[in-house]
Amino acid sequence: MYLGSAPGVGKTYAMLNEGWRRSQRGTDVVVGYLENHDRPNTAAQVRDLEIVPRAVREHRGRVFEEMDLEAVIERRPEVALVDELAHTNAPGSGHTKRWEDVEALLEAGIDVITTVNIQHLESLNDLVERIADVPQRETVPDRVVRAADQVELVDMTPEALRRRMAHGNIYPPGRSDTALENYFRVGNLAALRELALLWLADKVDEALNDYRERYDITEPWETKERVIVAITGSAQNERVIRRAARMAARSHGELIGVHVRNPDAPRDRGDGKLQSHLALLADLGGRYEEITGADTARALVSFARARNATQILLGATDRSRLSDLLHGSVITKVIRAAGGIDVHVISSDRSP
Repeated sequence: MYLGSAPGVGKTYAMLNEGWRRSQRGTDVVVGYLENHDRPNTAAQVRDLEIVPRAVREHRGRVFEEMDLEAVIERRPEVALVDELAHTNAPGSGHTKRWEDVEALLEAGIDVITTVNIQHLESLNDLVERIADVPQRETVPDRVVRAADQVELVDMTPEALRRRMAHGNIYPPGRSDTALENYFRVGNLAALRELALLWLADKVDEALNDYRERYDITEPWETKERVIVAITGSAQNERVIRRAARMAARSHGELIGVHVRNPDAPRDRGDGKLQSHLALLADLGGRYEEITGADTARALVSFARARNATQILLGATDRSRLSDLLHGSVITKVIRAAGGIDVHVISSDRSP
């Protein structure tokens, strides 16, 4: 799947080039559907690829051309190129959305190379509308994009994309000026680009975590700093949260607050202070997760490993040495179990 940060970055161009490259290696490739928007450079990339004729449908006196799903399945290529994944099919088609057509091709054993823009992802629909002030009526469920074997970002700087627009390489001259003043403003394009990068980074994280779990890799891979801070609801915890936030900010890392709840403890114990700490964590840009475990240290370290965390922050306790010897120290247990994860113990600001 070619994921575009904005219209006109070249995802259809890339799809056609990849299809032609595979055909030159002997793979049976057909063009199931192509939308070249009358761009000569894009249309030229078809070269000698076979194009399956479109299905013609009539609705209320208007004629629509859609991908002929049945014809593609009957042709049974190894790979089908299907442009514009978010497209809504004309009334009378077998499926409402083109992504449903793609799922049917996959079920028939045909691999698909397709394209979609970041603004069409369902989870980002409202955010894109706030950024660009343009409602996105055609969307794709995130699960469909995440299910792709490979997702490649097709990206371009806002300035370069605006130059392409000004030269008439995206829209005809009559539409270019209007587009540059509205949707294709530098700020809009920069925000869409950042959304695409962040969304793809999350998908890469998922793939990395799956890989580490599949091969039983428990040591953290420091591809990105992830700071885990224990949320306890104690009086000193606020200081620990602030320190964790500063550490995460300095490394441009991710801040995750974790509260380990003992299944046998009363539900409302310390919850008043805990709620204020959760609000502080949110204000500092962190996200919160609650886990359950009778062994606090074991549960915390297991969570940190599952999230590929690089650092754990704990607050020093006011417990006596005798109490630690009799009942065990959570801090000591975490340090022993953490392995390659750095553990920081933040001192108390109380006088001894």
